[in-house]
Amino acid sequence: MKRRVFDLHARGAVLTLGMTTRIMGIVNCTPDSFSGDGKIKASGTPVDTGACLRFARQMVRDGADILDVGGESTRPGASPVPLKEEIKRVIPVIGVLVRHLKVPISVDTSKLEVARRALDAGASVVNNVRGIQATSSFLKMVRDYQAAIVIMHMRGSPATMQSFARYRDVVRQVSEELKISVEKCLEIGIKKNNIIIDPGIGFAKTMDHNLALINHLDALNVLRLPVLLGTSRKSFIGQILHNDVPKRLMGTAATVTAGVLRGAHMVRVHDVRAIKETLEITDAILNARV
Repeated sequence: MKRRVFDLHARGAVLTLGMTTRIMGIVNCTPDSFSGDGKIKASGTPVDTGACLRFARQMVRDGADILDVGGESTRPGASPVPLKEEIKRVIPVIGVLVRHLKVPISVDTSKLEVARRALDAGASVVNNVRGIQATSSFLKMVRDYQAAIVIMHMRGSPATMQSFARYRDVVRQVSEELKISVEKCLEIGIKKNNIIIDPGIGFAKTMDHNLALINHLDALNVLRLPVLLGTSRKSFIGQILHNDVPKRLMGTAATVTAGVLRGAHMVRVHDVRAIKETLEITDAILNARV
């Protein structure tokens, strides 16, 4: 299946999606990330921006096309982080990355004020895990900055979302709910070339829901927008392989390959170097000329 090619616009930058699969590298400025790679050890601890910059530089060398900086864990059952704490975690890091790196920087947040400050610090993409629940004020702010936005499917909040994992037809309903959110963005004035959609693997989804969405990711083509897939190290991989987080790389690579062959344009991952190699082979298969 050949992917549609898109140009994603983000505050003057243009990222072409679909010729090859793009990589979003994860920079967790949290003490409690499910993946165990948080850049601070405890809530209230100052972020070591130098260490974050070294980590981010290595991700770029390994093949990351964009970096996603987050300061609040969104694992199932996670409690919200106070606004001031999230700002303290992510804004200094974003400022340093913008000054020293040439790749676009994304902020992973659902708080309007965190997103605003991140954009003021130079971020060009807002990755809102509550995308289909985003308020009009949040979307208007993104519009005014001409930033790109990731609209992700989720029901409820990280603390409650798994209680909402009930669907008659998960593929159809996720597509329909994303369509409503995209239409809201367009009505507010966000341009279509500023939007990327994410089916929200693991967010208000069971293992079977996740697998069905990956297998039928091409159903999202009806929205005529690029697709971001985030499966890295997630618990459904552990359920299948019966292993813990550090041993989920091969499972992640398998989900990435399946997702790209079903139409994913970008993948959000922790292990950039290994996934870059995976994608080089997957893209070669997808783009083979006969």
